[in-house]
Amino acid sequence: MNTSVGNRDFLLPDLGEGLSEAEIVEWRVAVGDVVTVDQTVVEVETAKAVVDVPCPYAGRVVALHGAAGEVRPVGQPLITIAPLDDAPDPHATYREEERAGSGNVLIGYGTGHGGAGRRRRRPRLALAPESGALASADSVSDAAAVSGPAAVSGSPAPAGSPAPAGSPAPAGSPAPAGSGPAGPAPVGSSASSGTAAPADRTADSARTGGSAALVISPIVRRLAKEHGIDLGSLRGTGPGGVIRRADLDAAVAAPAPAARLAAVPDAPAAYVGLAPAGDGDTVIPLTGIRKVIADKLSRSRREIPEVTIWVDVDATGLLETRAAINAATPDTPVSILALLARICLSGLRRYPQLNAHVDTEGQRIVQSAGVHLGIAAQTDRGLVVPVLRDAQRLTTRELAGALAETTAAARAGTLPPARLTGGTFTLNNYGVFGVDGSTPIINHPEAALLGVGRIVDKPWVVDGQLAVRKVTQISLTFDHRVCDGGVAGGFLRHVADCVEQPALLVANV
Repeated sequence: MNTSVGNRDFLLPDLGEGLSEAEIVEWRVAVGDVVTVDQTVVEVETAKAVVDVPCPYAGRVVALHGAAGEVRPVGQPLITIAPLDDAPDPHATYREEERAGSGNVLIGYGTGHGGAGRRRRRPRLALAPESGALASADSVSDAAAVSGPAAVSGSPAPAGSPAPAGSPAPAGSPAPAGSGPAGPAPVGSSASSGTAAPADRTADSARTGGSAALVISPIVRRLAKEHGIDLGSLRGTGPGGVIRRADLDAAVAAPAPAARLAAVPDAPAAYVGLAPAGDGDTVIPLTGIRKVIADKLSRSRREIPEVTIWVDVDATGLLETRAAINAATPDTPVSILALLARICLSGLRRYPQLNAHVDTEGQRIVQSAGVHLGIAAQTDRGLVVPVLRDAQRLTTRELAGALAETTAAARAGTLPPARLTGGTFTLNNYGVFGVDGSTPIINHPEAALLGVGRIVDKPWVVDGQLAVRKVTQISLTFDHRVCDGGVAGGFLRHVADCVEQPALLVANV
């Protein structure tokens, strides 16, 4: 907890099943603002969704722990609140820096008490509290990790007063003890790790004046690397010449010099042969939901021996059935997706082997009692799979309503994380993209996924005569560990028969 008397640290709460961290998307408050109980203070992106986080305390904001784009572990401080009668002068801090990610509030970030991330992240840099030299934030002591109002203040010390521990030394002042040639080398340098760190070397070495560029923020360092900008060539406008996010943004917006590519550090030996990012390239960080999608799909391909089978079907009867249902009750229309979901539920009741997952640690196959139906939905944030729990209990009309509500909420980003986990079978309507077929990747750890292509007019043989019919292609991708081709083929054939003759579905409901 914060050591200042009366201050309260609001810790990042558990935001859902299996989530150990969240990325800060946008702060809704600034240092000095007065907040009320349950007021939304920050928007974060988890592995499942974008979530508004309310604060349980009332008072004045004295510290924001982390900047937009940074990942915070569950259980670590997110925001520090002081009682209104005990709050410091709100103008004593640089609000713009805390919102832009200059790093003043990042001292002590990531001390290792949070849950384990999905992968090992590069150590973040912070100011060591004793020497003022750059050090890994993971090595900062717990005492330094707890930052009070003074720790987050970006205001310079009064003239003649000693610089506080961890603050950048003014230009021209002697280096603090331990930071000179005989002192510890910054984390990430060849002296401290035994390996070259070209990105940090480029960020820290100034090309003018022979002095180190004053950079606190990991965000500034990362963006400088992505854009190939030499931080030593920038003039910082922050306290003591610190290079701020705004300084970097201005450099990015300026016309790119021809020599910028020379500022991109040499690639490590392991990456020789890969072309560096040039001026015309777009560099997109693999973070947030995009990173989760990449991790999950990669894991699925690594672990699941998947097979895809498909069949063309005449969907004319399914379209006629839907039209008849909606003509009878136009106030509660039923979608094609709802009818396909009903057909899938019928097939899973007949072939429960596909409503399962493989427990690799326990060396067993677990068949689920209920069907938690996932619906693949494309959103502005990427592909998500919201889940309808116990979908087998819903009528066809209830399925239609639930599907419409769920997909709309997924695209709006308002679904809670719990609605995006725990699926047992996925239905993917990739026909909305105008394609006929696909070999989709299974939504790990599920065992199967049914895909549906577009419905188009095609020549079809009906009772020995050539006719134009509404034809679609359906595919089943399944985990070969849970069943063999007989079960998978039986399920797909059942689905195809129900699409072609919806009366068969009534007989099995």
